[in-house]
Amino acid sequence: MLKKERRRYLALEIDSEETFSSKELMNALWSAVLKLYGEYGASKTGLALIDYNGEKRFAVIRVVHIAVENVRAAIASITKIAEKPTAIHVLNVSGTIKSLYKKLKQ
Repeated sequence: MLKKERRRYLALEIDSEETFSSKELMNALWSAVLKLYGEYGASKTGLALIDYNGEKRFAVIRVVHIAVENVRAAIASITKIAEKPTAIHVLNVSGTIKSLYKKLKQ
């Protein structure tokens, strides 16, 4: 029997003067992961966009729990989204979306 894949949700703050589409954000995330870990490593992350708010410069992504540190390293390496200077900060990490939003509200 296959074990259920444990997931982690990461709250991200996008530090930039510009606003981006969710597609531009995901392209930047995927290319950073691919650059650092290659296609095999990227395929193991289970990276998915859950929530994105361009005006508030806020996003929530989902990753497999064993890939959290790898994805955080890839996020730290992002300096541009769609050729515009940007930094992305991980605000919080949680096992459920509900507790992630709860932590953020505090």
